[in-house]
Amino acid sequence: MAVKRVIFIRPGETDWNRSVRWQGWVSAPLNELGKRQAERLANYIRHIGMTVLYTSDLKRAVQTADILAGKLGFSAIADERLRERNIGAWQGLTIDEMRGWYPDQYHQLLTDAENYRVPGGESRADVRKRMIESFDDIVKQAKGETVGVISHTTAIHELLAAIIPGNTNKEVAVSNTSVTTIALGDDAKWRLVASDDVMHLEGLETQQSPELED
Repeated sequence: MAVKRVIFIRPGETDWNRSVRWQGWVSAPLNELGKRQAERLANYIRHIGMTVLYTSDLKRAVQTADILAGKLGFSAIADERLRERNIGAWQGLTIDEMRGWYPDQYHQLLTDAENYRVPGGESRADVRKRMIESFDDIVKQAKGETVGVISHTTAIHELLAAIIPGNTNKEVAVSNTSVTTIALGDDAKWRLVASDDVMHLEGLETQQSPELED
């Protein structure tokens, strides 16, 4: 049975999300709110017919996946290609700190947002390349019509911009434990069905992460 629908999930909140610090590949755990968000999400997604779940291997994503697995009845498959953008020397900084401490480099980022590599890290193009490779493998290998993917803000944005005609990063918000769904149309093209769905978080907080170019 071919994959017809892919559901992208952002991990639950961490303390670094709370302080709006860029995490990159840091091993930041979920905070207590992040765990509650994931538990709410687990109760929501168990009814949607997901047959397999893939996850970034970063700690916050794996913890979210483990909570979901308790309701889904199967474990997630880790894939390091689903990681967030590696931001190297800027890891742990806020955007204001990046601008203030690395003004020349940040200006280069603004000049060429797609190709500029953060010092010691990745460009958007680097992230897009590995996300496309992972997505293509998932679609080819996964069994069942509905697949879940736990990834991160920039990674999800870059993939959607690549596979959905006319999609731009600014069109899709990605909050903690939000659900963003794409479906394969009769024309064999992916389309965005729903983005940043956080109905399961009624009464709980969630927040989006700013992009580096903001």
